[in-house]
Amino acid sequence: MSDLLLELFSEEIPARMQAQAAKDLERLVVGALSDRGLLFEGVKAFAGPRRLTLVVSGLPAKQPNVSEEKKGPRVGAPDKAVQGFLRSAGVRLEDCVTRDDGKGEFYVAIIELKGRATADVIAEFLPDVLAKLPWPKSMRWPQTTNTPVRWVRPLHAILCTLDGEVVSFTFAGVTSNNRTRGHRFLSSGEIEVKRFEDYAKKLRDAHVVLDAEERKAIIFEGMKGAAFVHGLEMIPDEGLLDEVAGLVEWPVVLIGAIEDQFMDVPPEILQTAMRTHQKYFSLRDPATGKFASRFALVANMIADDGGINIVAGNERVLRARLSDAKFFWDQDRKRTLESRVEDLKAIVFHAKLGTQYERVERIEALAGEIAEKIGADVAKAKRAARLCKADLTTGVVGEFPELQGVMGRYYALNDGEDSAVADAIRDHYKPQGPTDVVPSSAEAVATALADKLDQLIGFFAADEKPSGSGDPYALRRAALGVIRLILSSGIRLRLASLESPVSTHILRFDIEELAEMRISNKLARDDGPRLHPNPVVHRILRVKAEDAAAYDKVVGISNDLLGFFADRLKVALREKGTRHDLIDAVFSLGNEDDLVRLVARVEALQAFLKTDDGANLLTAYRRAANILKAEEKKDKIAYDGEPDPEAFALPEEKALFVELATASELIKAEIERERFAEAMGVMARLRGPVDAFFEKVTVNDKDAGLRKNRLLLLSRLRAVLHTVADFSKIEG
Repeated sequence: MSDLLLELFSEEIPARMQAQAAKDLERLVVGALSDRGLLFEGVKAFAGPRRLTLVVSGLPAKQPNVSEEKKGPRVGAPDKAVQGFLRSAGVRLEDCVTRDDGKGEFYVAIIELKGRATADVIAEFLPDVLAKLPWPKSMRWPQTTNTPVRWVRPLHAILCTLDGEVVSFTFAGVTSNNRTRGHRFLSSGEIEVKRFEDYAKKLRDAHVVLDAEERKAIIFEGMKGAAFVHGLEMIPDEGLLDEVAGLVEWPVVLIGAIEDQFMDVPPEILQTAMRTHQKYFSLRDPATGKFASRFALVANMIADDGGINIVAGNERVLRARLSDAKFFWDQDRKRTLESRVEDLKAIVFHAKLGTQYERVERIEALAGEIAEKIGADVAKAKRAARLCKADLTTGVVGEFPELQGVMGRYYALNDGEDSAVADAIRDHYKPQGPTDVVPSSAEAVATALADKLDQLIGFFAADEKPSGSGDPYALRRAALGVIRLILSSGIRLRLASLESPVSTHILRFDIEELAEMRISNKLARDDGPRLHPNPVVHRILRVKAEDAAAYDKVVGISNDLLGFFADRLKVALREKGTRHDLIDAVFSLGNEDDLVRLVARVEALQAFLKTDDGANLLTAYRRAANILKAEEKKDKIAYDGEPDPEAFALPEEKALFVELATASELIKAEIERERFAEAMGVMARLRGPVDAFFEKVTVNDKDAGLRKNRLLLLSRLRAVLHTVADFSKIEG
């Protein structure tokens, strides 16, 4: 068995592209080998700043011989068709056999393909494979064939050996050989290798750590040790660790100092400035958790002076960076956040949704209404909402956009705002992902909900909904944030009711203006449609006439949002093991827009269906639904009326009728009291009468009156179960 070693040596590959490029190289080469019948025992890819490496072990020396069959024309077909088939198959007629498929005999060509040497096959497909490697950004240059070739950076060398022998091919003007190079500064000359073990050892001798995971481990342990010497510890930053491991081939950890003049700058600014611009790691005091006046850097070099000059150079660069940050911090504090709110009029949020100032006005109103509903301090919630976007006009946020909200809190505290207001300003963007912290204070929850709901309602009103995989305004993330906020805090907030803050907020968008325009025109022409009475619409529109179009639009957007939340809720609850079909079953009733109540109802239903009573009742429901569906289709009518209790002939149907009447009232009462487990218990009691009905009663009786009454009874059973959920949506 043979091993393939492939290395592509180039100028520096951006760290963010390395891991994916290694995966793509492995995927493409493995696919090409498999397509050609070359099986192997193992494969592994490596990525670094200047090289992509792939090793495939256990390859055969040659392809297996293959025998293929190709179906041809029928025996007796025109000679022209037969000759064409023989030419396309590359065989003679005497090489073909005949087969009978029951409709007559036809020719089958037996094509024997002799396996070729593996090295020849690899040399043939590698140029095409490398040309197909997808790079997010790449450079291109012509090959000798004038076909443009793309690669991320100029390619200097290709090392390719199979079982120690060079596999010769040319790509991007570079011909493969068995030579590579070590560390840019810590090695000299070319390295000649044959196999992977040889390659990895010689690279390490030339100060190159091939495996990115090993480089990460070296950096992590080195940083831990270096920080410990100073009585400090590293602030975890997995993303930066991944990035730095892609920048160095021989990592050396060094510790630098931050000048005291910068230590009164908020630590978030220091950390962001060091991370973003310099790829430095921040340190802290493990005893107090406070940000330390030192930082860790990773050099790609062993310095003769122990790194003194490297540290000094980095400290000089950092001083310039932090001076800029401190300047912005000092300048920003010369103005209050309140004075910056007016500046938001110059920032367009979206062409259809107005400026950031208009957005703040909407968020402020909605935050107050939500705060009132959930028992938060209305004044503080509205104050936080008014100031929550003001830090967008500051110099620090202009330089580091990822600090918006965080800086708002600092500036609010500097202005003497209440700490609850300042915390709500910081937290109103949260949660931004599944692992982000959910705000806990009621004022922060109200502000965060107002921010996200305004975003969702606004873009839905502007008809800028997500489509397919496209979600340019991150509305899916906003909806997941709303769901986490509501479920974590147990907030009772209806999403579709016309009396809810959500519906009221919908009318704050262009709908109001459009509706008023329509009403004016209609009043002038006196030919508008008659409108539905709705006090909420009237209050917001401040008109006495009614506008059916505006009303319908509120309902339409509410329903669209509710469906959007239903889809996101399935995603949010998937990890908890909640079945998506049960969410559909409850949502499809159309009267549930309170997420807390909906989740409790779904969980109770899921628990019920796991019991014998639940499973059997579901089976009975399906039997009843199937009978009704078939008979309604046959009779071309819907059996949805009330059965006549005087027309029942058997005790089992009478018993079921009585039990359904009792259960119907009890289930409604339990659901209204939100005692969903008890409602399921009432349903469970229906199992006995339902089983007895199907065992003793013939639904399609010869007597038309009996048949109709029994079908109406089944319809009644379906309606009672639909009080809890639409059982037709339940899978399994």
